[in-house]
Amino acid sequence: MTAPDHLVIAPILIPFIAGAVMLLYDESQRRAKLALSLASTTALLAVTILLVARASAAEASEVGVYLLGDWPVPVAIVLVVDRLSAMLLLLGALLALPALVYSAAGWHRQGQHFHSLFQFFLMGLNGTFLTGDLFNLFVFFEVLLAASYGLLLHGSGRARVLAGLHFIALNLAASLLFLIAAAIIYGVTGTLNMADLARLVGTLPEHNQPLFHAGVAFLGIVFLVKAAIWPLGFWLPGAYGASSAPVVAMFAIATKVGVYAVLRLGMLLTGPEAGASAGFGAGALAVMGMATIVFGALGALASQELGRVTAHLLMISSGTVLAAVGFTLLGGSAGILAGALYYLLGSTLAAGALFLLAEPMNRADGGAAAMLALTAQAYGADTDEDVEPEVGYTISGSLTATGFAFALCCMALAGLPPLPGFIGKFAILDSAFGLESAVSSGAWWLLGILFVSGFATLIALARLGMQTIWATETEPPRVLVIEIAPVIALVALTVLLTVVGLMVSLEYGIT
Repeated sequence: MTAPDHLVIAPILIPFIAGAVMLLYDESQRRAKLALSLASTTALLAVTILLVARASAAEASEVGVYLLGDWPVPVAIVLVVDRLSAMLLLLGALLALPALVYSAAGWHRQGQHFHSLFQFFLMGLNGTFLTGDLFNLFVFFEVLLAASYGLLLHGSGRARVLAGLHFIALNLAASLLFLIAAAIIYGVTGTLNMADLARLVGTLPEHNQPLFHAGVAFLGIVFLVKAAIWPLGFWLPGAYGASSAPVVAMFAIATKVGVYAVLRLGMLLTGPEAGASAGFGAGALAVMGMATIVFGALGALASQELGRVTAHLLMISSGTVLAAVGFTLLGGSAGILAGALYYLLGSTLAAGALFLLAEPMNRADGGAAAMLALTAQAYGADTDEDVEPEVGYTISGSLTATGFAFALCCMALAGLPPLPGFIGKFAILDSAFGLESAVSSGAWWLLGILFVSGFATLIALARLGMQTIWATETEPPRVLVIEIAPVIALVALTVLLTVVGLMVSLEYGIT
């Protein structure tokens, strides 16, 4: 095995080592922790770029396999990297670095061990995207969730504690169900290796199929809870609305872990080659995805705070992708899935930027985000000699920069052309029409729901924009360069994704 082959495990080792080392520092050395965390996340970004380059250069069906300890399959702990997992690793790193920079404005000083928790969160996130067997998927899920519990409660506050307790209780129940599902599947098939499961599922005896389907259904419930699908996503608006800005920006991709697991295991266990299990649950998945879009649109219209509005828009994002996965499993073409994955990238980046914008936009009127997350310590009002001074400089023209970034995020999440939201939805619908009757008829429903949800998103965000930016008579709030720069970076990535999407469309003659 050559040195480049070991890059597969680097996205797990880099944050693990950095997080463990930072536990040795006490809380008076936050600047050193910040520097180490930034270095670790930058290195992680570089590694994920290399993995994406390697995956892109390989054949479409080729995957990179890494066997820990060089044990034979299926005994070994297996890490697998392909284009899908490499893309999501890169997306996580692209969100992590701006969120970490944003936290340097003072958010990381609101509690203990912020940077270690952040790195362990990245470790669990990357592990879920790389693992090749169900048990280690459970392990990395738990690492991710344990870190997210600490990050959600970071900074304390009544609202955070209440939301955190609900979040923890629900996910503990889902974790128990995960173990039950894994035990059922192992009892039926004798393996938890994903590649082995894909090979065996089409040959299962008929009398074992109901039990296998029960295990798959339990797994589906677990992942749909984490993806915040309706009616299992009731926890998301409260939890995400109460979290601090840099934390909830990273949580924008945490819901995509559930989406990824449904996609990965759905294609392996209920895909076209799964025999009698082919298409199992696909219709329900498509319907639940569309119901989630409707629920998210209604929630966005009913919410009065930008953080909660964005949380509901994140549910629309998950619902759109999962509906597309359901249509694909029902017999749709690969174009549906390609459009959904492109939409996933753009909507996640835009939602992350909007979560970072929520606090500065609510700062002038003392909104909920400011009351929950801001402290006098972060903005120099604390006279304690041990408190670090305010980090960075105030940006001039903060209202212009904030308004411009907000408008682009609004357009992207509403699906207005030519941004990724529009291109991704267009690709999904263009590939869905004209196929089998079940997919084609469902595509008409999806078209109507996406159109209405886009209009609702536009109304909800424009209303908040007018209240806080364009129609306000109060003095614009102070916004630090270190706060607006990460937002601009994420918006720039969204624009870059638009350019890449348009170039690909022209290359393949799509108009």
